[in-house]
Amino acid sequence: MRILLLLLLAAGPAAAGPAEKTPPPENPFFQPSPLPYELPQFDRIQDSDFRPAYAAGMAEQLREVDAISGSSQPATFANTVVALERSGRLLTRVDKTFQNLNMSDTGDERQKIESELAPKLAAHRDAIMLNAALFARIDALYRGREGLGLDPESLQLLERYHRDFLRAGARLSEADKPELKKINEELSALTTRFAQNLMKAAKNGAVVVDDAKELEGWSAEQLGAAARAARDRGLAGKYVIGLQNTTVQPPLEELKNRALREKLYRASSARCDGGEFDNTALVAQAVALRARKAALLGYPNYAAYALADESAGTPEAVNRMLERIGRAALAKAKDEAADIQKLIDEQARAALAKPFPLEPWDWAFYAAQVRRARYGFDEAQVRPYFELDRVLKDGAFYAAGELYGVAFKERPDLRGYRPEVRVFEVIDADGSALGLLVRDDFKRDNKNGGAWMDTFVDQSGLLGQKPVVVNNLNVPKPAEGQPALLTFDEVVTLFHEFGHALHGLFSQARYPRLGGTNVPPDFVELPSQFNEMWALEPAILSHFARHYRTGAPMPKELFDKVLAGQKYGQGYATTEYVEAAVIDQALHQIPAARAPAPSGVMAFEVDALKKSGLDYAPVPPRYHAPYFLHAFNEDYEAAYYAYIWAEVLARDAGGWFRAHGGILRANGDFFRAKILSRGRTLEPDVLFRQFYGREPDIGPLLEYRDLVPPK
Repeated sequence: MRILLLLLLAAGPAAAGPAEKTPPPENPFFQPSPLPYELPQFDRIQDSDFRPAYAAGMAEQLREVDAISGSSQPATFANTVVALERSGRLLTRVDKTFQNLNMSDTGDERQKIESELAPKLAAHRDAIMLNAALFARIDALYRGREGLGLDPESLQLLERYHRDFLRAGARLSEADKPELKKINEELSALTTRFAQNLMKAAKNGAVVVDDAKELEGWSAEQLGAAARAARDRGLAGKYVIGLQNTTVQPPLEELKNRALREKLYRASSARCDGGEFDNTALVAQAVALRARKAALLGYPNYAAYALADESAGTPEAVNRMLERIGRAALAKAKDEAADIQKLIDEQARAALAKPFPLEPWDWAFYAAQVRRARYGFDEAQVRPYFELDRVLKDGAFYAAGELYGVAFKERPDLRGYRPEVRVFEVIDADGSALGLLVRDDFKRDNKNGGAWMDTFVDQSGLLGQKPVVVNNLNVPKPAEGQPALLTFDEVVTLFHEFGHALHGLFSQARYPRLGGTNVPPDFVELPSQFNEMWALEPAILSHFARHYRTGAPMPKELFDKVLAGQKYGQGYATTEYVEAAVIDQALHQIPAARAPAPSGVMAFEVDALKKSGLDYAPVPPRYHAPYFLHAFNEDYEAAYYAYIWAEVLARDAGGWFRAHGGILRANGDFFRAKILSRGRTLEPDVLFRQFYGREPDIGPLLEYRDLVPPK
């Protein structure tokens, strides 16, 4: 899952530049949208609107900031901190809309705009965060904070702003600030190119199949989706297997043709490592620039800088956790591999064929057979019971209703940015309106891979705004008239991203800087990973697991097998994840002088895994560096560990629910009040202790993933 956190100020500060004329009134960003909840007017927005709206928004915010920093009045919380929270409204509107559309529905012009704006946005942020007069006012307030009489949320806002400015370099010497600005602009341009290359490489690397016979093992629905993807590319009569973000691709579980499996795996794992969309040079440059930035700001490496503002605190704490979990996961994965190799050998002997060693493109295919033999089911049996709309409405929506009392009403009168994008109004238990949920569930060539949550409008009591949240999946779009049937992994992903959506929708913060998902990555994944558990809860699963043709519930025998089989494969799943987290940390725990050359990026990966004891060929990392979007965007760098760190909290939360009676409104309301509604109005460790009653415990996670060694 990938959730996008805008790390700019309340407005999402963007690039400094000369003031330009205010755009004409017909520009849809010039005024707040008149639609409910300020949903963007997608039918009015043209690509030509973005540049003038950005220019006007940046100029407007700089004028607002200059008025704050240049005021002759003594600094107060209201005229400095609250004024900053109110600044940049036009810039926020255009930036949130553009960033979302560019992720989900991009094109050549939008990518050109993104490339032009990326360094300008970085410069704009620096123009604010390195404004000495502005920081002097914030610093004065911070030093006198105990005498200001602020309520806890306002005090938290002041402390966050002070820390934000320090981390942005506010105390650097005037001689060092130009270098920091240059680094920030270069990093912004590099990460933009990285993401654009990745999207293009995913499209370019899709595997085209000429004959349906090669796709033996696929259902009629899967064949129809692949044929539709081919037609969309002008390849009628062929079949296209699109690439997901991860190294191992979902179709590897079902395709019987070993040569095709290898071809698909190699197309995935070779992305952006050389060729037209090579990212290895960008990785090397970004690592070196980040290390230099950390050194300028007084940190030994970039991981130390990034983690200083997250729950983990230090690279050493992250390394210890990854080492403990990785060791248990790899031992489990090797046990799983032994079972798979045994099956491969048995089948080879039965067919009078030569056995072959287990390869990465074989694992999912044979693991599915081991699971079927052990638990009596496979994806082909369960997929017909997981139709997308039913999983959404009778699964995720139903669970939210049971826990929190909320309802979801589809609003066909509110248009999305594409015909298949749906809009739902969210109604609270007391009948009041909470906000909007926008859903974009299907894969497209012009859409980033993976799954994520973001916002078009953030909740804010100060600004009188209710949230407009968007969930993105990448489910293959079915052929006309056919259902969208999900794998169980896709069901869990839907629940995961919906957990992020609830975090944004339930926000009750006064200040936008503290609301919703504006929390560290290793805490933002708590609501999402916690929400996954309801996909496995019998009362919820039985409510949505119904055959798409007949509506018949999943037979109890199969239902029980699905639940029993969920722990199978956790050795593999955890190892591939920890390997990627280790690579992320290794790249960001080195000084600039040790950054790998472009030609040495992949060797650096191998060396990092060997040093960690996780170099195991049958289980490749979930991401290799050239297509590791988490590590080379501006949200999760040095923070991919966050998923497992937050899962410790999520499994503790699940244990709390079970101990208190499970799916009860009282339990949901308590979790909502203590976690989901609070944003960062208090620090994450405080919020979790207030909910859980004590420090987190890693034991429930190891048990959940079946990584506890037998006694």
